[in-house]
Amino acid sequence: MRLARISLLLPDLRGGGAERLGLVLAEEFVRLGHEVEFVLMRAEGELLAEARRGYPIVDLNAPRARNVVPVLARYLRTRRPDALIAAMWPLTALAPIAALIAGFRGKVLVSEHSILSQQYASWGKLHSFALQFSTCVGYRLASVRVGVSHGACADMAALSRMALDCFETIYNPVRLAKQPSPEVLQAVDALWETGRPRILSVGALKPVKNHALLLRAFAMLPRSEAKLMLLGKGQNEAALRALAAELGIADRVIFAGFHPDPAPFYATADLFVLSSDYEGFGNVIVEALSFGLPVVSTDCPSGPAEILAEGRFGRLVPVGDAPALARAMDAVLDSPVDRDALRQRAADFAPEIAARKYLDLLSFA
Repeated sequence: MRLARISLLLPDLRGGGAERLGLVLAEEFVRLGHEVEFVLMRAEGELLAEARRGYPIVDLNAPRARNVVPVLARYLRTRRPDALIAAMWPLTALAPIAALIAGFRGKVLVSEHSILSQQYASWGKLHSFALQFSTCVGYRLASVRVGVSHGACADMAALSRMALDCFETIYNPVRLAKQPSPEVLQAVDALWETGRPRILSVGALKPVKNHALLLRAFAMLPRSEAKLMLLGKGQNEAALRALAAELGIADRVIFAGFHPDPAPFYATADLFVLSSDYEGFGNVIVEALSFGLPVVSTDCPSGPAEILAEGRFGRLVPVGDAPALARAMDAVLDSPVDRDALRQRAADFAPEIAARKYLDLLSFA
């Protein structure tokens, strides 16, 4: 194995899935003997303090995407890492261009964590053209192209008009569960207050996660003592609180905010639910499985069905169907759970597996 200096390029370190992936990969790369530093458009976000404790942070101080190429090219000429891993469009299109301008001789790996064609579907024709044109150029200049699910790879191929076999699927690595301390469990247990069952959803409160669907399904659930906790924060919180009040369930819905370590919340829940309209992968499903927590998810493109093996390890329901979601939640809560099987499925997404695949594609394995 050839040891390398690897730079991880991200917009920032807010508490999202791609950002968590960067931290997990960095930890595994370092464990295997490589050097890692984070290169950020803006050095900000909830996970920045965690990253600073373990890795050098380079702030490009690029407030907008159009500012990235010259400063990134300067960074590559100065630091000359062995590889650059760029995550999230438009960085995945801009990084290969900056590498070309810099005369960078290392490998550039680009990875997408969402279904871009859906994420930007409502942004208009001009933006759609920019998305397609930039991926056509950027992906072709990249050394390696990765999607976090088969569906993400198919979307990347369609956008860039490249063959599907030009893209590699590497499922997101997810840290396996560590049992929280009794003190932490007790504190989180108190947040749930009284009542059972406890239903948990983890994710930013933004439209694509469709928490409104979950609230409507929860209101249909014939379990008056049930509690629903939404772990995360975002632009939709006020609207979701208003909807909970309108549905008459405000006293049973807990808006817990963002927590960097969701482990104690999984450990104290009875059911995990994902209600998204689409996902690039769905890390939170794997996190839930790692605690042996039963899962109900919308069958959205493109990660949940792949993680749950088309329903073998959890219940899948149609996107946007609140009654179906309510029925599935009720049925799963009444069903026996093979928690060991769920934990074993989560182990298929262990960080070492993903990290070694990345390193193999970069020729560092």
